[in-house]
Amino acid sequence: MEKIIFFALAVPILGFVFYLGGSAIMKGFKAKVDNRPVKSEEKEEHETQVSPTNSNDLSNEISKLNELHKSGVLTQEEFEKAKSKLLNN
Repeated sequence: MEKIIFFALAVPILGFVFYLGGSAIMKGFKAKVDNRPVKSEEKEEHETQVSPTNSNDLSNEISKLNELHKSGVLTQEEFEKAKSKLLNN
C-alpha cells in the first residue's frame, strides 16, 4: 500500500520536474539562436542604396562608407561592393 502511494505521488512530481527542465533547455536553445550574429547573406538584404548627384556627394558618400567600415558595421567585402557601386554610377 505504501508503495502505491509513493509512486502515485512521485511519478507526477518527477514528470513535472522533467517538463520544467525540458522547457528551460528549449528556451535556452531559442535564446541562443536568436542571439546569433547576422550572416553575410542577410546583411546584403539590409545594404543601403546610395546614389550621388555630384562629386561632393560622391566624396561624402565614400567617407560615410569608410566610417561605417571602420566602425565595423560593414565588412571589407560589403565596403568594396558599395564603393564600386558609387564609382560606377
